[in-house]
Amino acid sequence: MTDTVNMTFKDLNLPSEILQALEKVGYETPSPIQAESIPLLLEGHDLLGQAQTGTGKTAAFALPMLANIDVEESFPQLLVLAPTRELAIQVAEAFQVYASFSKKIRVLPIYGGQSYDNQIRQLKRGVQVVVGTPGRVIDHIQRKTLKLDRLKFLVLDEADEMLRMGFIDDVELILSHSPKEKQTALFSATMPGPIKKITERYLHEPKHVKIASKVSTASTIRQRYCQVAGHHKLEALTRILEVEQFDGVIVFVRTKTATLELADKLSARGYDVEPLNGDIPQKSRERTVERLKSGSIDILIATDVVARGLDVERVSHVINFDIPYDTESYVHRIGRTGRAGRQGDAILFISHREKRLLFQIEKTTKQSIEQMPIPSISEMNESRLVRFKESVVEAIEDDSIQSLIPIIEMIKSETEADPEVLMAALAKIAQGDEPLLLKEGDRPDLNAKPERRERSERDFGGRERGGRDRGRGGERGDRGGRGGERGERRPRERTTPDAGMKRFRIDVGHVHHVKPGNIVGAIANEADISSKNIGAIEIYDTYSTVDLPAGMPAETREQLQGTRVAGQRLSLREWSDKPPARGNREGGKGRDGGRGDDRGANRAKPNFAKKEHRKGPKKPQE
Repeated sequence: MTDTVNMTFKDLNLPSEILQALEKVGYETPSPIQAESIPLLLEGHDLLGQAQTGTGKTAAFALPMLANIDVEESFPQLLVLAPTRELAIQVAEAFQVYASFSKKIRVLPIYGGQSYDNQIRQLKRGVQVVVGTPGRVIDHIQRKTLKLDRLKFLVLDEADEMLRMGFIDDVELILSHSPKEKQTALFSATMPGPIKKITERYLHEPKHVKIASKVSTASTIRQRYCQVAGHHKLEALTRILEVEQFDGVIVFVRTKTATLELADKLSARGYDVEPLNGDIPQKSRERTVERLKSGSIDILIATDVVARGLDVERVSHVINFDIPYDTESYVHRIGRTGRAGRQGDAILFISHREKRLLFQIEKTTKQSIEQMPIPSISEMNESRLVRFKESVVEAIEDDSIQSLIPIIEMIKSETEADPEVLMAALAKIAQGDEPLLLKEGDRPDLNAKPERRERSERDFGGRERGGRDRGRGGERGDRGGRGGERGERRPRERTTPDAGMKRFRIDVGHVHHVKPGNIVGAIANEADISSKNIGAIEIYDTYSTVDLPAGMPAETREQLQGTRVAGQRLSLREWSDKPPARGNREGGKGRDGGRGDDRGANRAKPNFAKKEHRKGPKKPQE
């Protein structure tokens, strides 16, 4: 085992360009998995890395493989497969940071929800590193826009997640299109049977590195989390900022664009806030930090990279508006508060399907994170009253108000108003357009409990989501409804889609061994539709139906045409209740059998309006 005591990245024989990049982001000491893996990969060994999320495994494979990239050749030399678009983006961003001093290395993330045209253009221009989700990688392979014939390195990141998401067949298909003579690294937190088989089949005498995570957080930081739907996060953040007693705040988001958008929205709500991201010139970033230190602003909206090493004494709160996808990032983020023995607060926003990541953070840091209810209307009103009273008392103690007393006395004599009425009128003027006290219903009820579900099920990415209701027409069919396993499915009355939803047909069914979670994962991952906006799914023998938002843009529908599930193209088109011609019935006997998994009950129609952004050219995502 490598001696990691007092080891630095300079001891790992990495090129100077990579060391410069590491120095720029403040990395000095390799984590255990980095110290163990980097020398082995530099030597050309295949690697089986077993480590939890948050242990620094991205750098463990990115640094040595970047070191061995031939910068003079512009074809794909390294392919990294990731289970979700979020992880693909994150890994690609890390590669771009590590390669920032190697001007000839080009990195391209490819995933669903992005235009094919842009990806194809960049592939034609030439890239050395491709980071992608399995479905989109297969699409490019079949389009012949991505060629792997000269691939030198291949990484399977979070292989156990790919197994849980039903991507293993896709992974094996991709591996079969890659050269036998290549260096392969597989990283997984666990080693279930199918992952072991892939290791035995595709890795050549791999070295095994197993690391137990020791990531921890400071005891001076109070850690809490709020469970909130994505479209309610801004409202939840606003409520917290109203109720919490804070000095300085850093709000973390995932992308550069999000820093601008959120800063604009909070500024419109009256907060002194500035964005902080990698596109902002260094001098401007320094001025922004100084403004936070001096109290000229109270809130920074920041991305991970620019906030590393940031030490501002008055930062009392760190709010993770977007949950990080590795524990190490979480620890670095919340470490911006509670420094040097000071007390700090860290608040994490999660959706229901992101609970897996929360549990992973708790498991890795060995600290529990307490749930925090989103402040209610009454709590907001109480906080507003306290601040209003404080401002009144402060004004009373200000000697300058003496000059205003004659004006008040004049108004009182002219109107003959009682002093209480006069003060109430002044309070009304002071509150402006925003009422001092809110009424129930003025804001969304974010604390309402979701409807009780019959069961829970995991959606794509292995994240927990609420289970499905039983069919709206009554109970589910009997247990014989699984396509021949226990006899013929019983027909059931077909329901109509919920308001705001439309039913579509997709060309994948029981014969393809598809499950509802596979369909949800593919649609959510490839077309950027939140899983909560995917309605009822009914699976038949050779096809399925799925209810999707009626207001989908044409480009989103087009995107879903080529999306693959279980190796099959969805070929999405609108469902027709008109039965097929005699002799061409699908699903065995053409009955309305299937699973009848209801996903869409009482769901609001999503907003497909374009996101707000500043005028001028779009900022690239970080």
